[in-house]
Amino acid sequence: MKIAVVGTGYVGLVTGVCLSEINHQVTCIDVNKEKVKQLKRGESPIHEPGLSELIKKNIKRETLKFTSNHKEGFKDAEVIFIAVGTPQLDDGSANLDYVKEVAKSIGQNILKNTIVVTKSTVPVGTNYMIERIINENIVNEVKVKVASNPEFLREGSAIEDTFHGDRIVIGTDDEETALVLETVYKPLGLPIFKTDIYSSEMIKYASNAFLATKISFINEISNICEKLGANIEDVANGMGYDQRIGRSFLNAGIGYGGSCFPKDTHALVQIAGGVEHNFKLLKSVIEVNNIQQKSIIKKIKSRIGNLKGIKVAILGLAFKPNTDDMRESASIPIIKDLISQGAVIKAYDPIAINNARAILPETVEYKQTLKETLEGSEIAIIITEWEEFKRLNLNMFKDLMKMPILFDGRNCFDLDQFKDSNIEYFSMGRPPVNAYMSSNVKELL
Repeated sequence: MKIAVVGTGYVGLVTGVCLSEINHQVTCIDVNKEKVKQLKRGESPIHEPGLSELIKKNIKRETLKFTSNHKEGFKDAEVIFIAVGTPQLDDGSANLDYVKEVAKSIGQNILKNTIVVTKSTVPVGTNYMIERIINENIVNEVKVKVASNPEFLREGSAIEDTFHGDRIVIGTDDEETALVLETVYKPLGLPIFKTDIYSSEMIKYASNAFLATKISFINEISNICEKLGANIEDVANGMGYDQRIGRSFLNAGIGYGGSCFPKDTHALVQIAGGVEHNFKLLKSVIEVNNIQQKSIIKKIKSRIGNLKGIKVAILGLAFKPNTDDMRESASIPIIKDLISQGAVIKAYDPIAINNARAILPETVEYKQTLKETLEGSEIAIIITEWEEFKRLNLNMFKDLMKMPILFDGRNCFDLDQFKDSNIEYFSMGRPPVNAYMSSNVKELL
């Protein structure tokens, strides 16, 4: 089938590339001409494991093309996917400007009957707005059907999620449209759930809000565990055996970030407000997450006291491993808070440093290796749970740091690993190990 995908961000690019992999003829469209040139060379503008290889493979197979020209991209398309950004506005609602622009362009450029599918995360009712805008701008004698098809991709494992996802949601009021979209996705062999457009649009927000709720809940339990001397990992494991609860998204840490959870939870609060519903639970989820991101600062201050001049090694900058995405990363408020209190920051991330430079204060010193980052530091903080950090030889902390004090915001290590290490280890929701082991620590710092 001939398909056009508008937008080459995480969602659009992964969607287009994966559809080309299952033998559809896909044209990805982006107004950024430099990005299109890069993609035509087979280079991915985003870090996503396996994506560059699939781009090169399907360009060579001639199932994948890129253009910045909407007319060219829409010319033969039977199905058009809208996958442009819907960034958060100041009031928390979704900005639909890009979606509206694409809808207008579709009306002005399509030459045949077309199904327009919204992949972007949009408020309930947006697909009908898209249909109206297209019809208001149609130039040729063509008909358009619309459908909602939300994505459930995780950055860092988006290709895996596309080919081995839990379900595909198709929201449309037209049975023929649903059948066409089923045909598009049939080669993936995944369960398909069909519903109406309103319900499909809500499924995406409800899913992300529920997962965010699980994260904030376990972080609250984590904070209680610390005060009572319980171990949050044992608590989460014990809860996870209950099939009604499950173990996923019950990992205590310093809160959620990224392009979806923060934006979608705020947007759903605004959607609820639009129908005069006060979503108290979700407001609390957001509040808990905002507090949790800075909870590690409290631990540090409680242990160290005055942070002025303290050399801090930051391990991890991206909001999660296997991505260079800095959007809503916990590293941002943590580093800014530490700098405001006079700390000296050295930071390392395997791939996110370039993106971090544009966001973090200029005083942050970026290092190319873990060794350089830890050397001479007085405390270390793990913010992103990269495998590289999980496999660290603990002797590096002792050998390189002025005083080996580690604050682990992602619980990367077992407590037992530190018992005979002479390293002070503070994690989330678990008892500290070797805390306050030396009476002259303050003098050394």
